[in-house]
Amino acid sequence: MLNLPNSLTLLRIFLVPVLVAILLTRFEGKELWGVGVFLVAALTDFFDGYLARKRGQVTALGALLDPVADKLLVSAAFISLVEEQLAPAWMVVIILGREFAVMGLRSVASTQRILIPASVWGKYKMASQVLAITLLIFGDHPYGPSAAIGTKVKTVGWWALSVVVVLATLSAADYFVKFSRLLYDRKEV
Repeated sequence: MLNLPNSLTLLRIFLVPVLVAILLTRFEGKELWGVGVFLVAALTDFFDGYLARKRGQVTALGALLDPVADKLLVSAAFISLVEEQLAPAWMVVIILGREFAVMGLRSVASTQRILIPASVWGKYKMASQVLAITLLIFGDHPYGPSAAIGTKVKTVGWWALSVVVVLATLSAADYFVKFSRLLYDRKEV
């Protein structure tokens, strides 16, 4: 049960409160520490799935914990960014609303014994979330005499966050369309 891929998933879960504590505490260099912890946690998302498939260590525990760990990490990061006034709450509500809607849809699908495969839009959304969160955290870093750098990084972070909102909406629509088609095809049989 506790193989390397599952250990990486658990590490991601344990890094969530560390990330929140870093992002919400005032100390010099917190932005660099926050980006570092966030990127380590995000990398565990890539490596846990990759290693599980490569080593033939896909488990029910991993399949259950991986999406929970992803949602915890992203939710904690975005909520912390809202608290620090680095991300607008309305955008974060759309992004997190999508997460819960898709999670609910997958739960309903599983009761119907329907498996909804991961969407390419969902993968793009996750990559854009990592980029946006990283830029928004890093954009809050004081750059010494050149505060303009921080402003530019923040601006790019806001644009990246806008892309996340669009991709979150597209991926949610994709999941709901796939589910509707799978459900319709099942009734046709």
